[in-house]
Amino acid sequence: MPILDPAHMKTREPLPGWKGRFWRSETMSFAHYAISAGASIHEHHHPHEEVWTVIEGQLEVTIDGQTQLAGPGVVAVVPPNARHSVRALSEATAVIANHPVRHEFL
Repeated sequence: MPILDPAHMKTREPLPGWKGRFWRSETMSFAHYAISAGASIHEHHHPHEEVWTVIEGQLEVTIDGQTQLAGPGVVAVVPPNARHSVRALSEATAVIANHPVRHEFL
């Protein structure tokens, strides 16, 4: 398995306030986001399972109409096809894993 160094990855901002670095394994894709306070991801769904790990800050995560706060160390699991949205209540950092690979982010 190769070792990846984020210092050599390009940073992209796919949505305002979501600055991310992206990589993949054979069956999963990942994003490491630095998120601005107040930035949000609109409600959406996709066929991928998505797992969020909050590193720093506070996120408001809504999955299938249920809203919860997610702070450092909290993991949010979004099942395939579940409607979900995220809003940053403070500056935050999170790592998101998707299975299978989400090619649109690579």
